[in-house]
Amino acid sequence: MVSHRVALRRTPTALIVIVTLSGWASGMANDWPHWRGPSRDGHVTENSGWDGSRWQLTELWSKNVGIGSTSPLVVDGKLYTLGWENGRDRVVCLDAATGEELWHEEYRCPQYGRVATGDEGLYGGPTATPEFDVATETLFTMSTDGDVIAWKTDDNQRMLWKENLYDAYKVRQRPKITRTGGLRDYGYTTAPLIFGEHLLVEVGDNTGNLSAFDKKSGKRLWTSVTKDPAGHTGGAALIDVEGVTCLAVLTAHHLVVTRLDVGNEGEIVGRYEWKTDFANNIASPAAFESSVLITSAYNKNAITRLDVTLKGIKQRWEQPFPSKVCTPVIHNGHIYYAWRRLRCLDWETGTERWEGGDFGEAGSCIVTGDDRLITYGKTGLLVLTETASRSPASYKELARIDNIVRTDAWPHVVLANGKLFCKDWQGNLTCFHVGK
Repeated sequence: MVSHRVALRRTPTALIVIVTLSGWASGMANDWPHWRGPSRDGHVTENSGWDGSRWQLTELWSKNVGIGSTSPLVVDGKLYTLGWENGRDRVVCLDAATGEELWHEEYRCPQYGRVATGDEGLYGGPTATPEFDVATETLFTMSTDGDVIAWKTDDNQRMLWKENLYDAYKVRQRPKITRTGGLRDYGYTTAPLIFGEHLLVEVGDNTGNLSAFDKKSGKRLWTSVTKDPAGHTGGAALIDVEGVTCLAVLTAHHLVVTRLDVGNEGEIVGRYEWKTDFANNIASPAAFESSVLITSAYNKNAITRLDVTLKGIKQRWEQPFPSKVCTPVIHNGHIYYAWRRLRCLDWETGTERWEGGDFGEAGSCIVTGDDRLITYGKTGLLVLTETASRSPASYKELARIDNIVRTDAWPHVVLANGKLFCKDWQGNLTCFHVGK
């Protein structure tokens, strides 16, 4: 491993991070409207800003946006985020370049879901990342207490519709999942997802784990055949199965692949049992072509690749290299994720190519347009590394900056339109300009 410390130079208005080493090229800017980015897979076409000798990050602004582990969204120069303070959830729209507040809305909400239990010192406030529908310029948020709300972003009449999942569907507390693990319920954590005219939400009630709502009215249109309790992941994953669009959801009991095509909505393609102590299946499923990766620590301590057909799910391989929080990114025949160490696995076999660094429990990764990895973990540790295309046999760190925030970096790091956004679960949010 080659490690390079960052030389820091402070100016009155910005923090400049300068490092020395190799390669940069121009790239295309992106908005970030969904959980895990523009394509919901941890990839951006924007470049990392590495110019061949240094990684230059200029701090533009920093502010607190309220307690919560949601990651921000960035659309058309505006940043949307959701946080909690003094008994209320606060939906905030900021100017992404300056941090100036453009508008906000509030509603009453407990700090934890009404049936939540366990680990209260490690999180609080909303966890499910919002979803932005570009077609209607509508922001969809979900509170830890099950408030699903549609917000218009293009006028002053903000709230379009609201539904509370606990009230409407009498959702029960998650059960104890395994004999070895205790009882945990973190409220609602899984990001909603727009698919056509539908908003897909992992409700977890006894009529169906997954529900589809009309995105304009909030009317529930259908529920899935699977009736598992909701999982604790960050989001679901769209997957193409033999030309049929499906959704992979990691529930409290299974990886479930559900059909979304007209006439077959909610039908099960396949189920694969995956029960984790405390229901802590936190890393989201990651899909590529017709395969899905799932991974958990605790009693599972594994990552597995599942191949999906319209006839069901079959395990391709399983390896003892778990991720606890970070959702894997699949890129050019390799898998990347950070839990304690940043790992690179072979996509075909799951064998480890390399590992390195120290990222603690929290973690998220982005693959950039110039084929590099930005990894975020611990209490604001930000690291730039080479992917296996440039360093196939070993972990190669190019640059790092530490202690950007104050508490665990549960929220996903965001790279959008030449700016990098880093947030912690206490709501401390910092924006960097990337590049010169």
